[in-house]
Amino acid sequence: MDKRLVTSAVGGRFTLDGMQAPSPKPDALFAPLPDATAEVRISLGDRSYPILIGSGLLDSPATWAGLPKASTAFIVTNTTLDPLYALRLEVALKPHYPAVRTVVLPDGEAHKNWQTLNLIFDALLANESDRKTVLFALGGGVVGDMTGFAAASYMRGVPFVQVPTTLLAQVDSSVGGKTAINHPLGKNMIGAFYQPHLVVCDLDLLETLPKRELSAGLAEVIKYGPIADMAFFDWIESHLDALLASDPAALAHAVQRSCEIKAWVVAQDEREGGLRAILNFGHTFGHAIEAGMGYGAWLHGEGVGCGMVMAARLSQRMGLVDATLVQRLTRLIHRAGLPIQGPLLSETDNAGRYLELMRVDKKAEAGEIRFIVIDGPGRAALRTAPDALVREVIDDCCLSG
Repeated sequence: MDKRLVTSAVGGRFTLDGMQAPSPKPDALFAPLPDATAEVRISLGDRSYPILIGSGLLDSPATWAGLPKASTAFIVTNTTLDPLYALRLEVALKPHYPAVRTVVLPDGEAHKNWQTLNLIFDALLANESDRKTVLFALGGGVVGDMTGFAAASYMRGVPFVQVPTTLLAQVDSSVGGKTAINHPLGKNMIGAFYQPHLVVCDLDLLETLPKRELSAGLAEVIKYGPIADMAFFDWIESHLDALLASDPAALAHAVQRSCEIKAWVVAQDEREGGLRAILNFGHTFGHAIEAGMGYGAWLHGEGVGCGMVMAARLSQRMGLVDATLVQRLTRLIHRAGLPIQGPLLSETDNAGRYLELMRVDKKAEAGEIRFIVIDGPGRAALRTAPDALVREVIDDCCLSG
């Protein structure tokens, strides 16, 4: 039987709506648990669920105890992961479901669209799946988002489980119930809030992660520091080499602490009415890069990494943070193997193209762009900024600057 360490979901300080959460004790910041499974709970009343974090979870019978009852389970994965892990998950699920079927999607952000989403619906309908059918998202953020959206939509809602296989998905996209597909004019603009039944973060699945994908995931780890927990930021700085080397203990702590912070935020603001917006630090600029370059040209984490540099520079120009923190963050992002200069999205009016794309951002209101900025170390706020100031930041941060 797996040993489980149950941790409370707490975060650092937040100022968006005046709420605060305590930080962990210093001696609890790095506690490797090679023989244990950590559990972080998302507290949402009757929609609460655990996030399991550890090694060997995919093959452990204890992981899958308490699953929703159904006659059929569908594993949704992609062409890259299908030969690596789908059969193992199928074997693990067969004691619980009379029928286990697999839907294999094309791999990549470029396929996060209606056409690919319909492949899931086609399989469900072709097999006469009922509303108790359980979907299992075996993949990164693209697979997780699309599976969740399909689960939210099919027969107006069927249960689903997240089994994230990338660092980015384990620390961010699999947690919190955001599901979506992309539109050519904007990233994740079509979707729903729909919580999973369970999130299983098997750290062993990160062993096959390409270096570029690992770096992309580190962007979502790094973001938690300046917006919520500077002690965690300090830890990332001192353990970045271990993270880049895929050290199991370092990855375990990074995933657990990231999930703790996100769980606390989501519990306060499930549908992003206020506080949860801080988790989008760097994403307004980053999503513009992804859409402007064409989905898949830059990985999501690469866009977020560069977007955090831009957002930090904007914070500095607004007088909210000093140059020292901006330089620390920029150095850390660069050390993580992420871009710190934005691409050109237009030869004639680059900043104008960024602004055009950012006006489609979900945080925009009446065409006014709102940014997550650093409001002092370990704090974040949602603010508007004059276009002229944003243009200066874009010009300074892009490859033409």
